[in-house]
Amino acid sequence: MPVSMGMLADDLAAESDQLRRLVAGLDEAGWRRYTPAEGWTIADQVSHLAHFDAAAVRSAVEPDAFRAELERIEADGGVDPDAIAARYRRMPGIELLAWFDEERSRLVTVFSGLDPALRVPWFGTEMSAASSLTARIMETWAHGQDVADAVGVRCEPTVRLRHVAHIGVGARAFSYALHGRELPDAPVRVELVAPDGSTWSWGPQDAANRVTGPALDFALAITQRRHRTDLALEITGPHAREWMEIGQAFAGAPGTGRKPGFDGGTARLRANRRP
Repeated sequence: MPVSMGMLADDLAAESDQLRRLVAGLDEAGWRRYTPAEGWTIADQVSHLAHFDAAAVRSAVEPDAFRAELERIEADGGVDPDAIAARYRRMPGIELLAWFDEERSRLVTVFSGLDPALRVPWFGTEMSAASSLTARIMETWAHGQDVADAVGVRCEPTVRLRHVAHIGVGARAFSYALHGRELPDAPVRVELVAPDGSTWSWGPQDAANRVTGPALDFALAITQRRHRTDLALEITGPHAREWMEIGQAFAGAPGTGRKPGFDGGTARLRANRRP
């Protein structure tokens, strides 16, 4: 069955709505509340999404200009998410939310009309338009998880987690490359229990290396929102274990992840404020 950009766009819109519900009622102090990402506030999480939504649109409508932009960024040392976040820290929360709404709406409109197989440039590697839109779903869910942790809300998992898991599985080779390691020839079977009770799977059924467990836990691990030892994942085989030690679904430099024992409790978030 061919990929439907309309269905992907609908899932992105639904994930956006879930994030928006978390932040829409915040006062200015709430926007400046710290999240589990060291030094990052709720405002930083949302500005990150808006900034890279705009970048995704440029990659699709002006690919040559975007490639030139990538060359300049690489020449200057690569993407610095902290520096990008700092650009927008004087923006009031109400303006930040309006900016996010504008960029997200434009992203959905532009990508809904694209051929899913169209190749678009991106940070680290070129990808299809369908994968780019799927990555925006993953990013929205992951940064939304940080926001949910900051406000002390547990968001119910949905079947949209399949997008997060799919990107994470597909990024296995990328994760190894980030760490300067050679991708093992051995495949890994990923078998997850979806929120609706069904099973999602990737990789050969008879693979010796396996990752199994709840889809939510795999999503939390592969986006580095929880440490793998705090999750109900069964990881079998040396190559599966190595992957889950370094795996990340998102582009950019190797992530630092979360320390063991972090459960999203807001009391622990004070430590994420930098001096």
